[in-house]
Amino acid sequence: MYTQTIKPPARKDLARRVANLAEFEQKASRVLPPALYHYVAGASEDEVVHQRNLAALRREAFHPRVLVDVSNRSSEATLMGRRYPVPFGIAPMGFSRMIARDGDIVLAEAARNAGIPFILSGASLTPMEEVARAAPSSWFQAYLPGEDARINGLVDRAEAAGFGTLVLTADTAVHPLHERAARHGFVSPVRKGDLTLLWQGITHPAWLWNVFLRNRMAALRYRFENMDAVAGPPALSSTLVRDIGRRDAFSWRHVDLVRKRWRGKLVIKGVMNAEDAATAEQAGVDGVIVSNHGGRQIDCAVDGLTSLKAVAAKGLGLAVMYDGGIRRGSDVLKALKCGADFVFVGRPMLLAAALAGPAGAAHAIELLSREVSMNLALLGLNSLAELDLVEMTAGQ
Repeated sequence: MYTQTIKPPARKDLARRVANLAEFEQKASRVLPPALYHYVAGASEDEVVHQRNLAALRREAFHPRVLVDVSNRSSEATLMGRRYPVPFGIAPMGFSRMIARDGDIVLAEAARNAGIPFILSGASLTPMEEVARAAPSSWFQAYLPGEDARINGLVDRAEAAGFGTLVLTADTAVHPLHERAARHGFVSPVRKGDLTLLWQGITHPAWLWNVFLRNRMAALRYRFENMDAVAGPPALSSTLVRDIGRRDAFSWRHVDLVRKRWRGKLVIKGVMNAEDAATAEQAGVDGVIVSNHGGRQIDCAVDGLTSLKAVAAKGLGLAVMYDGGIRRGSDVLKALKCGADFVFVGRPMLLAAALAGPAGAAHAIELLSREVSMNLALLGLNSLAELDLVEMTAGQ
């Protein structure tokens, strides 16, 4: 008789009692000050695009196969010449160090331990050199202005730090309106003496201690570390000026400049148009991430899955990746079926780290990995390549 021993979760182990990624979001809302929670969970303007991302994934439905031996199935995926145990990684998220204690390092190390890629945000508060030392396989996402000298300096710094993959952000020509976050107290500059934020911190003591008060109130000294070749301004300041340069002047000419200077893998994130993906291939880019920034930038665009299908239909030779709205292992498989080679997941991973630190991040990765494998089995598939054998249509 076949038996399986299942160990029940410890009652006090919060991470082990979270059943799926959505529950991390629900539980993190009780731990984080509202300003920070809504900064992470929210999107721009009316949040239409964010909701479209979620709805598009829910609409797609598979036609499973049955009576297939799936006992030797594998969730392995290959991306830009490297093999990964699962077909997803952790997307870049700015301000993570204010959301979770040592958030950038926690996520990078969790990804390293799981053998998956982590992308460090250019808007992070941890020096890229520290992250590269903690997890050498990490990627770096740059926010570049249309200024050659500043581009060269940041590219050279990323190379010196040891990053092998550089991600250029393409969809942030201007700042969007994050109205939901602002309504709950998240404003820029984040002022030290803001009584609303002060009260939110006091009434959320776990966050206040873990993120803000430990290490002699180090959070007061956090800076935007990776926007340029040198560290930027402090994150908490009554006179904050983030010198982002002429980001609205960043263009394909600058992509060519980076390609000539950068010797590692080069990826463009924020591609939503198939013609832009084709232009990226012509520019010698190694991959694109089809993404609308999780709905955090433009709020009048199509959902990411629709764009992914259009890019995949081009049949390009570069790697096609996707992020936006991934909450289940089945979402990962749907994105792969729509033409992605790989998927990145953002908000749930950061909120898992905010809720339970390293254990939370590791548990989130484990949950999603388990769901990918489970759904492969239930679809009657032994590998990701076999997704071609099942049909997927828009369900009701």
